[in-house]
Amino acid sequence: MQFNIAALLGDGVGPEVANEAIRVLEAMGKKFGHSFQFHHGLVGGAAIDAHGVALAEETLKMCRSCDAVLLGAVGGPKWDDPKAKVRPEDGLLALRKELELFANLRPVKVLPILVDSTTLKPEVIKNVDLTVVRELTSGLYFGQPKKQWHDAEGRKAVDTMFYSEQEIERIVRVGFEIALTRRKKLTSVDKANVLESSRLWRQVATEVAADYPDVELEHMLVDACSMRLIQRPAQFDVIVTENTFGDIITDEASMLAGSMGMLPSASLAGIPKGGVSKAFGMYEPIHGSAPSRAGQNIANPIATILSAAMMLRYSFNLANEAQAVDKAVLAVLEEGYRTYDIMEEGKIKVGTREMGELIAERVAK
Repeated sequence: MQFNIAALLGDGVGPEVANEAIRVLEAMGKKFGHSFQFHHGLVGGAAIDAHGVALAEETLKMCRSCDAVLLGAVGGPKWDDPKAKVRPEDGLLALRKELELFANLRPVKVLPILVDSTTLKPEVIKNVDLTVVRELTSGLYFGQPKKQWHDAEGRKAVDTMFYSEQEIERIVRVGFEIALTRRKKLTSVDKANVLESSRLWRQVATEVAADYPDVELEHMLVDACSMRLIQRPAQFDVIVTENTFGDIITDEASMLAGSMGMLPSASLAGIPKGGVSKAFGMYEPIHGSAPSRAGQNIANPIATILSAAMMLRYSFNLANEAQAVDKAVLAVLEEGYRTYDIMEEGKIKVGTREMGELIAERVAK
């Protein structure tokens, strides 16, 4: 089978880690008889430098013509002026909105072999295996009005958290569908004691639960969730939440796995059924562009490689191939290879390219 992938490598370490994911996909394609055509485009700071915008219309058109998007990372101090009219993150937000990528899936699984790589006690993170489903195209990041102004009293700014019933329902359904394939427990996270949008969220989540009698639904305030992610993270199965809350708690949850360099993500334009989908999606590591580490061959490519595995599963419906990539990553880690961010005493330190090559070799076997 042939698949067309838009490759937006981005800024900083983005091109380095994304190229290793491409290496692994090509190795997997040779083994399983698939062909991947990569169509390259610019996004973020690189696009600003080349075109004056964070996402050119031609690049967006190219993405729409492909089966999925592989993204590196965007941003860096070069474009970090708060007064700038165009910022690298504008390209990322535009991709999410224009491609209708409303459902962001972020799995957090603590591998037993990496249990000593985190700063948390092993007994706390043992058996952690959860997925956060984050609403991605509405809420505080997109609501209007959104502006900053200056009047006689000084500088002021406003952002608006907006959600419709339909937006809440579709993302909550994603949470329930994912929970059906796992331990059948869904935690809906909100701030219903303060926010009207969260009260609506809780109402709609409760109504949707009637269609999923086999899944246990619990409601939790976001501050309580943040505390329990550190205190008792293994209690969670699937978490569903709105855009801003999801952005924050997934970064927090990444520390359970030892490093952001280990956590993949999928942003989908459809609701997966039975744990798989043929939905269009964008796949990227949850970490940023890490400009201070760019060009040094030290960034961990595993999150991006695992994101490519999610692409195989959710956009191409290639579950066996996705599993092969997951197993290859685990095999390399079990052999003792580590990048700097998950390095332990007695292990073998390797760089970005070396880690990608090792995983691609295991996939090919």
